Amino acid sequence: MKFVAAVLLVGVTSAPAAEPPASSRAIPTAKASASFRIDLERIRAEQRVKSISVALIDGGAVGLAVAVGEAEARKPATRTTPYNIASLAKPLTAEVALRLAGRGRIALDENMSAHWTDPDIAQDPRRNSLTPAVALSHRTGFPNWRKDKLAFERDPGQAFGYSGEGYEYLARFIAKKTGRPLDRWAGDLVFRPLGMRETTYTDKPWLHGRMALPHDPEGKALKPVVRKEPVASDDVYSTPTDYARFIAGILKAKGGTVPVGRFAVLADRRPDLCAKLPPSDCPTEAGMALGWESYLIAGKRYLMHTGSDEGTFTFAYFSPDSRSGAVIFTNSSHGGSVVLPVLRLAGRDAPFVDFLERLVKGPG
Repeated sequence: MKFVAAVLLVGVTSAPAAEPPASSRAIPTAKASASFRIDLERIRAEQRVKSISVALIDGGAVGLAVAVGEAEARKPATRTTPYNIASLAKPLTAEVALRLAGRGRIALDENMSAHWTDPDIAQDPRRNSLTPAVALSHRTGFPNWRKDKLAFERDPGQAFGYSGEGYEYLARFIAKKTGRPLDRWAGDLVFRPLGMRETTYTDKPWLHGRMALPHDPEGKALKPVVRKEPVASDDVYSTPTDYARFIAGILKAKGGTVPVGRFAVLADRRPDLCAKLPPSDCPTEAGMALGWESYLIAGKRYLMHTGSDEGTFTFAYFSPDSRSGAVIFTNSSHGGSVVLPVLRLAGRDAPFVDFLERLVKGPG
């Protein structure tokens, strides 16, 4: 499993931006859908990506959804084609944890070692500093993936350090404390309540013959990875429309459903991100929140994450202030090259998209 640092957009290139058709900004119509599809197909062909599937969020609800290209040879991608979303699994896992916390089944600040300790760190007292919030904000001090044994690279709760191991640790803690595995909680608390019928952590009969196969940069189809057991940090299958339903559910969540302050930056990354940008181009806030990268730009909050495995690249963002967002799935290793052109085509949240473009291009 390979991570493409969400905030650095590694793999995202500053390809020529498409001009947004005026019709794409309104409530989806047949004309808007046709116009968007034509421009989306142009972007796909220019970037030599096997397929692109997009769903937009408008007014806190799922809007326009369009797919172009092929799921596999001679098989068109459709709006219901499931993709391996790679690290976009992490916000789903975070939502499960947040909803469990909202129901009092776990606490975000509790010591996970009371219910789960990995044998590799059983003698390290730093295990007692591991909490769900620390894991969700990538501050466990673990590497992304262990080599021979799990070990701390730094003290937990301090600096940001992206770690899939941290999410797997959290999933084991949830299973131990609640007596139920992560994927069952996901079905009960997230997938079924939000109508996400085409999202799964594990192999399902309905996946076969429908999924978008991964492709290498030369366009060669690769063997898909489908899990028999749930992985908290990777290899979930979903459609952009389902993932947009997930985001819409976050925007609608109120009261005790999830904790207050869920979008707050817990791991500040401004010094790292802004090192090569003029001060005026740096967000007011930038860093890791609970499951999402979080930015405050021109007074508005934006949340985003990417996913990248061999043969796939995915991207999602939303704003709780503008109540808009976008989900972009591709089945090509270099699919990151379509992100900025598609966001320009969608024509939403220009300050956020402008920042991403500056981040990718660098100074000058």
